[in-house]
Amino acid sequence: MTDARDPGVDRSGGVDAGLPEVARAVDWPDAEAIKRYVDILIDRGISWGLLGPREAPRIWERHILNSVALAPLLPFGSTMVDVGSGAGLPGLPLALLRPDLRVSLLEPLLRRFDFLELAVSELDLGSRVTVVRGRAEDHRGRYDIVTCRAVALLPRLLAWCLPLVGSGGRLVALKGSSAPEEIEAASDALRRAGAVATVARLAVPGVEEETRAIVVERS
Repeated sequence: MTDARDPGVDRSGGVDAGLPEVARAVDWPDAEAIKRYVDILIDRGISWGLLGPREAPRIWERHILNSVALAPLLPFGSTMVDVGSGAGLPGLPLALLRPDLRVSLLEPLLRRFDFLELAVSELDLGSRVTVVRGRAEDHRGRYDIVTCRAVALLPRLLAWCLPLVGSGGRLVALKGSSAPEEIEAASDALRRAGAVATVARLAVPGVEEETRAIVVERS
């Protein structure tokens, strides 16, 4: 994975701070912080209903490492909004991996908003991660990167998310194997928006698999 972080960042958390082997494929700046976030997900994330109880054994592979697979698509020093952030995925893993990013977590539902505020506070990320309660279509911010994961199909994402993309920015939506079909189905919406979509195939660190993201930029 391309390391786009500031080389001066203190990585004193260490790579072996109680992390499972699969998580050590990533050079976390603070291994204790990502471990605390996983503990929050497994504890309150599940008890609050943000994740299903069956997700606990596969939290790293399915959620954390899948999220940080997006990191090579995010230029250094970007501003980013994670739309429909839910339990903070992919926004919080990316914020913990990339201290250079300035991240907003946009979430309309109160329980999820409360969870995100709690997580940001407990992880001491308040100086560079902001939690915003609201819907994408009502939000007025502009960002270099707009991310989302498991929010909606591409035509709806274009309506919600493209207005948040600043000049020269991009929408990056984590998707599965159906990404090419989604782009084809959204061809009319893309043309009306003056945008171009491509599929990025991304290696998931620590596991022998890949994920896909739809990357949308204005033509």
